[in-house]
Amino acid sequence: MADMRAFRDEVSAWAAGGSGTSASDLAKRLGVRTAVLLEGPSDLAAVEALAARRGRDLAGEGVCVVSMGGAMSVARYADLLGPPGLGLRLTGLCDERERPFYDRGLDRAGAPRQGFFVCLSDLEDELVRALGTATVEEVVRAEGDLRAWQTFLHQPAQHGRPRQQQLRRFLGTKKGRKIRYGRLLVEALGPAQVPAPLDDLLTSLD
Repeated sequence: MADMRAFRDEVSAWAAGGSGTSASDLAKRLGVRTAVLLEGPSDLAAVEALAARRGRDLAGEGVCVVSMGGAMSVARYADLLGPPGLGLRLTGLCDERERPFYDRGLDRAGAPRQGFFVCLSDLEDELVRALGTATVEEVVRAEGDLRAWQTFLHQPAQHGRPRQQQLRRFLGTKKGRKIRYGRLLVEALGPAQVPAPLDDLLTSLD
């Protein structure tokens, strides 16, 4: 039985230079109607975690959440999945500094910009600010990363930096950590704490 993960894999292969035939076939079989374009796997983990918390079955709704491997890939994915390609509705998140890549890529594909929601720095920064640094440190402690966190804080480059920036940098210092904490920080949010870009994205999928 084909599933959305298989479609996502075929889209990645297509973006890397494949034919796209399998992706097109799967899109029809699965009833895919919307593609959520995200810069990386940590963003994907956060979006899927919030959807699960809200009882959403995105795959069942015909929504595929895609990790593009960087903002500079947005033009390629918009061409493949948007109006010039599969004709899916496009939405997603982007960082403020990467917004020009998105604007150019979406304009080239003839896709609307209004389905994309902007994080000031990145989604991790949005989540840290929403939770507060003390809560994020409690999550780090609960995950058994306290020693690594304390070692990180003793690095000369971290001396004098705001705690929010230190936490954001810590999340990206080990392979897989950002992905894991993308999910964990979303799970720690209270209902009223969900950052606006993330909340708006999920709401737009209704």
